[in-house]
Amino acid sequence: MSPAGVGNHFELLQMPVCFRLDLAELDRHYLEMQTRVHPDRSANLSDAERRLHLQWATLTNEAYQTLKQPLARARYLLKIRGVDTQEEDNTAMPTEFLLEQIDWREELQTAAGDRDACALGRLVTRLKVERNTLFETLATLLDDDHKLPAAAALVRQLAFLDKLGRDLNDALAALED
Repeated sequence: MSPAGVGNHFELLQMPVCFRLDLAELDRHYLEMQTRVHPDRSANLSDAERRLHLQWATLTNEAYQTLKQPLARARYLLKIRGVDTQEEDNTAMPTEFLLEQIDWREELQTAAGDRDACALGRLVTRLKVERNTLFETLATLLDDDHKLPAAAALVRQLAFLDKLGRDLNDALAALED
């Protein structure tokens, strides 16, 4: 079988097609697959076979990176189920969520401006709690209720929080300079 014949990332890594994954099992399946297709194992093969091994290794890495990250996994699940998250086009968000984003951004700006590592740390902790709560809701929407449009809306919200997390990490890194 060639890499083009693989149905999806879940099938490639022999995982159930769902949001709630056993990450230890995912790691195990990934390492097993990598052992089989790692380019070092193809040194004695023909050029065509080496290229095929490289394609398998690349696809395996892509699948693993997608499935191990909850937001990427949710996006991928929605994609293979025919739902576009419309992250580039659909910026409509609940008013409460947008107001909360403004508050988060103001707190980030103040803490970064004051170079207050403790305040930034508290924001990181709050953000982790908020993201975990939303990921639990997303798991229910995707795996239990199969409410895909609602899941796509939640993915868009999580993308905002993901960006906030990167900005928080940048602010913390700037304190180390």
